[in-house]
Amino acid sequence: MRLKYKVIVLAVLPLIAAVSAIAILVAMQARDLVEQQEAVLKEAMLAAKRAELQHYVQLARTSIDHLYSSGRDDDAAKAEAKRILSEMNYGDDGYFFAYDVTGLSLVHPRQTELVGRNLWDKKDSEGLPVIQRLIEVAASGDGFLQYKWRKPSSDKETDKLGYVVSLDRWGWVFGTGIYLDDVEAVRARLRDQMSSRITETVFGFTLVAVAALLIVFAGGMALNISEHQLADRQLKALAQRIVTLHEEERARVARDLHDGLSQLLVSVKYHLELAKERAVAGRDDVAEQIGKGLDGLGVAISEIRGISHNLRPSLLDNLGLPAALGQLLDEFRARTGIAVDAAIGQVDLSADEAGATTLYRIAQEALTNIERHAGAQHVRFGLEALGGRVRLAIADDGCGFDTSRIDHPRSGGIGLRNMRERIEHHGGRLAVVSTPGRTELTVELPCPSAAGKGKA
Repeated sequence: MRLKYKVIVLAVLPLIAAVSAIAILVAMQARDLVEQQEAVLKEAMLAAKRAELQHYVQLARTSIDHLYSSGRDDDAAKAEAKRILSEMNYGDDGYFFAYDVTGLSLVHPRQTELVGRNLWDKKDSEGLPVIQRLIEVAASGDGFLQYKWRKPSSDKETDKLGYVVSLDRWGWVFGTGIYLDDVEAVRARLRDQMSSRITETVFGFTLVAVAALLIVFAGGMALNISEHQLADRQLKALAQRIVTLHEEERARVARDLHDGLSQLLVSVKYHLELAKERAVAGRDDVAEQIGKGLDGLGVAISEIRGISHNLRPSLLDNLGLPAALGQLLDEFRARTGIAVDAAIGQVDLSADEAGATTLYRIAQEALTNIERHAGAQHVRFGLEALGGRVRLAIADDGCGFDTSRIDHPRSGGIGLRNMRERIEHHGGRLAVVSTPGRTELTVELPCPSAAGKGKA
């Protein structure tokens, strides 16, 4: 499968699925939230209206209480009570009504045609026997009933919340009601607003998804171009190595320059990034990390100078590998103070200059790793020729490391991988064994022309 199709399958489709799933979940949660808010809002508004109705009915009861509490049951007292209730209006649609317990309409100022009629069987559009239920809730003491009734100002049947109380001695129930169309209007506005916000959220997710897809495609194209460029560089490097062994060695020396500084520069980078994060966070310990980064840069500069002056040791060309290794160990002892036990055989690799250079570079890299990372106190170093093979062994008593991560692409360092590449290029073998307190690196290089002449 071509790279662009891999990018689509492994990145684009999962991204679309993830964004779509998130958008659906957000929309569902938003709708649930709208329903909950509607229920809370409706209950709050109904509670306020219940309190308002109780207040109105209490005022009406107070207005006729002088007639009812006096004990009078004559027609004149009842007629006066009806007159008072008929005249107590509020707002455009607020009025009081009264019925006797048989359903006879006694007071209804906004629908006077109903007065004197028995409305016991009157039902609203949903089949609720309104008058019967009003009489029942008044008798039960609850007093509240929600039903549908014609609104005077609009002449349309509308939801209404009524509240009634009973005058038992007279056989009356009277009360008032508030129309609920404003509650539904508020709920409708809330639904519209939330629907608009849900739409905006889904649209935002869509924009994010489109932007992410464009980034993925751009990244895929960049990766494709990068892979082609990398392949071209590798082919050119391979051709160059085939043309001349000398150019190959120069390429390896250039890689040594890079590898020797990689860990230092990564450490400096980490220190500077940490300093940046602390500076952004407003912490006062930024200077410490900057100092560590500068120290690392100083060491890197010193190493560049050392490598520049010693790209190829003269002893390796003039006196051979054993002498060059001896000088390398002397410099290591003087620089680090670490004790070294050396057993270097007089191995003659004059006929295999590339193999000698590889062994020298591996020894140089191994000692550098010990100096920087092992924390060792003692090093054992050996070089000998064994039946057409040259064996190099370097051991230390340092802290050790996890050898399983040597070939991991994100292990942080590439020194050991470069050693392995170098030795495998010559058909040799590299082995590393490491535990806390002992790390040993062993290299065997096939070299039929090698001659061993004892140890020094």
